[in-house]
Amino acid sequence: MTTKVLHPITRLIIGGAQENTMLTAQLLDKAQWDVEIVAGPQTGSEGSLIEAVQERGISLILEPTMVRELNPIKDLLALIRLTQLMRRGRYTIVHTHSSKAGILGRWAAKFAGVPIIVHTVHGWAHHERQHPLLRAYYILLEKLTLPITDQMIAVTSKDIDKGLRDGIGKSTNYLIIRSGIELERFGHPQVPREATRAAWGIPQEATVVGSVTRLSPQKAPLDFVQAAALVARDYPDTYFVMVGDGPLRQEVEALATQLGIADRLVLTGLRRDVPELLAAFDLFALSSLWEGLPRVLPQAMATSLPIVATACDGSAEAIEEGVNGFLVPPGEPAVLAQRLCQLIAQPRLAQQMGAAGYARVQEFSDRGMVSAIANLYTKLLAAKGIVTVR
Repeated sequence: MTTKVLHPITRLIIGGAQENTMLTAQLLDKAQWDVEIVAGPQTGSEGSLIEAVQERGISLILEPTMVRELNPIKDLLALIRLTQLMRRGRYTIVHTHSSKAGILGRWAAKFAGVPIIVHTVHGWAHHERQHPLLRAYYILLEKLTLPITDQMIAVTSKDIDKGLRDGIGKSTNYLIIRSGIELERFGHPQVPREATRAAWGIPQEATVVGSVTRLSPQKAPLDFVQAAALVARDYPDTYFVMVGDGPLRQEVEALATQLGIADRLVLTGLRRDVPELLAAFDLFALSSLWEGLPRVLPQAMATSLPIVATACDGSAEAIEEGVNGFLVPPGEPAVLAQRLCQLIAQPRLAQQMGAAGYARVQEFSDRGMVSAIANLYTKLLAAKGIVTVR
């Protein structure tokens, strides 16, 4: 007999929370855990993981009433339908992800009588750049939902600190489990670096600054373009690559043209071969305004790339300042450019930083993440006196 586990998540776009959920569902021991995912059908310009989840043989339920935006009617329907689903499924554990599914999924589990309720914070929905009333509303929802939650998981201690500052629980409510990546896929490209660069029309000897990101306001892709233009002014042989897509793509293209770097900026769109693309970079940059713990940072570390990233929440836990990269203030592309120029000017330092990142990337292993989650489930089952027989 296996323990039934349901993972609600708002939508399966290409993103860190979604990949984390997919890997957890795939890698949990099927002899012990019977795992399903329920998600809304929305995807968008960021790309979809629905097909990838299905290809990996993970049981997936698409719930049409679960949408990202606030919608009182659909949200109430989603709460009702999730409650019905959980009652029918007789799940022992509900483990929620993302903000909307995190609130609705936990209350549905409570109403359905699910014995164990877990939530992972992949970065909070509330942040300092929101309207104060909206931010207060999100914090209130989290405070009201915390008492029905058996365990809060955070992927970074920064998110715990932020939650505690906002009055969401106590330190004993939280457990850190790092978001894991498929380490065996990174640093071992199936396509040679030279072939990838040739496909982009980039000279083999050029310096390439790359980013893997969504072209959305959170990720501040226009800051990356502005930094790229400043780097190009001092190092005109440098090329830039942005892997990903999103609602700001046209603005990115327009700004690159305006700043005169359109011929040296490659926009790849959505790609499934990220390990191969990272292997063609020399430096990795991330310009986000806020984050949880960006999975692209350990992916870059596993590829031995030096990193320059904004000092957002969990980024500081992947990057040790001056050791495997530099942290810069968000919203200041000139500082981002300055650090990139420093690494271009000091290739030996860049190489040392790349090696330092690779040396500590094992703490972001997908297998380690899933092992920690399985141990937590087992501990919670024992605490509730629930015995499963295999």
